[in-house]
Amino acid sequence: MKKFLILILVLISFYGISQDPIHTQFFMVPETLSSSFTGSKQSTRAGIIHRTQWPGLNFSINTQFAFVDNWFEEIKSGVGISVLNHKETTTRYNFTQINFNYAYKFSISDEWNVRPSISVGYGSKDFGFQNLVLEDQINIFSGIINVNSIDPINLNESVRFIDFSTSVLFNNENSWVGLSLKHLNRPNISMEFDGQDNLEMFFSAHASIYLPFGKYRNYKNSNKLFVLANAMQQGPYNRFDLGAKYDMGRFSSGLLAATNPFKSNSNSHFLTSINAFIGMHWEGFRFAYSYDFNVTDIGRTGGVYELSLTYDFLNNDNCFGCPDY
Repeated sequence: MKKFLILILVLISFYGISQDPIHTQFFMVPETLSSSFTGSKQSTRAGIIHRTQWPGLNFSINTQFAFVDNWFEEIKSGVGISVLNHKETTTRYNFTQINFNYAYKFSISDEWNVRPSISVGYGSKDFGFQNLVLEDQINIFSGIINVNSIDPINLNESVRFIDFSTSVLFNNENSWVGLSLKHLNRPNISMEFDGQDNLEMFFSAHASIYLPFGKYRNYKNSNKLFVLANAMQQGPYNRFDLGAKYDMGRFSSGLLAATNPFKSNSNSHFLTSINAFIGMHWEGFRFAYSYDFNVTDIGRTGGVYELSLTYDFLNNDNCFGCPDY
């Protein structure tokens, strides 16, 4: 039974390898969404975020994203590098991509800046086919699993590809709104010899909007409330996150709702999870923890949690004209 389960999970994974990993904390580590944030704090920054999905199903999916970037004032540009790793523990499917990112900044008013960017990546997708058991390998009468198979399927152990992306960010000192489009060249990610399976383009529209409230409407002398939004589309898959973040100086907290606005089938849920997070800011460090509470009928998935850590070497979070996140 375990062997058949592995086979089923592998087949499911073939349908899932065309989807990009998505992070709940897109507002804490926005570099996961857009290369336009490269150098956006006008200093040297580095960070990492870890995501574990569905540990309660014995089919956990682990994702790590790390970045480092620097701002060059003389050319009004940010340059950086980021690495993404995504692994499914049961099928041993592994995706790794390294990206080189460049963003340029110019002003369109006294308050608003524009940051267009480009990103060039090198990706690798690998599959642990040693876990795949085909029908002619199973000897029911002797209970033996044969090593060899005459099945005509021909699969690569891995596939390599070049990837191009672009994005643009509009920001002032308090708010930002951005658009990103990944996989412009739609690289071939087929695991079959001479196969053709183009990676679908990933589109995202994202925002963090500052809302003045209460009697202290001067954000420099009060806590801050932000509306958070992130709309994503990749092939038939879509997701829209909407929520709010409340900054209390050194600490922050908030809540988001993850939705599936355009259902792919009648059994799809509109509301898929409620995501809570807390964060802390200290001497250039930013820590955050989030947990996604599943509200669908999948079962006891164990939810999704993320841990993030970023560091600003110049502790430049209060620079004028830098996006607040």
